[in-house]
Amino acid sequence: MEDKKKDAAGGGIEPTQLTGKSRFTFACHQGLSCFTTCCHGMDIILAPYDILRLKKKLSLTSGEFLARHTVNTTHEESGLPLVLLKMGEEERHPCPFLTESGCSVYEDRPSICRYYPIGLATLRVEKEEDKKKGTAEERFYFLVREDHCLGHGETKEWTVDEWREDQGASRDDEINHDWQSAFLSRALPGQQRVDPKRQSLFHLTCYDLDNFRKFVFDSAFLENFEVDRSTVEKIRTDDDELLRFALRYMKFFMMMEQTMKPREGAVESWQAKQQEILGQAEVD
Repeated sequence: MEDKKKDAAGGGIEPTQLTGKSRFTFACHQGLSCFTTCCHGMDIILAPYDILRLKKKLSLTSGEFLARHTVNTTHEESGLPLVLLKMGEEERHPCPFLTESGCSVYEDRPSICRYYPIGLATLRVEKEEDKKKGTAEERFYFLVREDHCLGHGETKEWTVDEWREDQGASRDDEINHDWQSAFLSRALPGQQRVDPKRQSLFHLTCYDLDNFRKFVFDSAFLENFEVDRSTVEKIRTDDDELLRFALRYMKFFMMMEQTMKPREGAVESWQAKQQEILGQAEVD
């Protein structure tokens, strides 16, 4: 899946794949006349870790944050739910966190903003190793050069890796990786459309973390899956650990990987209970 920022002023993605060692010049500061122009009228995809950080920054539950600050959409190729930041209704549709002095949530800004003007793309590519064919993920970067942005005219030089480190993007990438992989897996040729039950589960596990915690501890979840005591205690209070656990469960029910261990004889009963909790149509 590709992270993009769109702007009516024009410009766009340079058609060159970059590596971590690729160099570019860029700087953004209040002295530029275009300062905060890129914070208007954008489609900003929120990754799971973005929502976790923002809801904590704003002292909201995940459900409250989603209701106030997001709109739901569906990824066309995979059929999986996406969450977009809800932009303001004022002229030019500003980011809701934009102030006269800049971003009010800067330390916890979304990954797509953190990366700008670099974009990150992940592709599935054919691999042949030890005479066995298969697919693997290949990640690369690209430069977003929009006509309005004067930051490209600054002299500060970076490598992509230096920029990612300076902007604090590495941890975001590490935590969000499985979420990104799900879109690639479901977009492969021959994959069936994601059914409503899995769409709801995907939204719960990836975006609505506080309600996922209730899902785990207020249902028969822990009776049906083998989860070590240390993990159980961590996910009670640690949101980062809970998100990692939620994404493990997402990989399990999306059948990407056997990341969870059901207790003997538990899968069928858990599917029925899970269906009851989610209030979805009959389990396939």
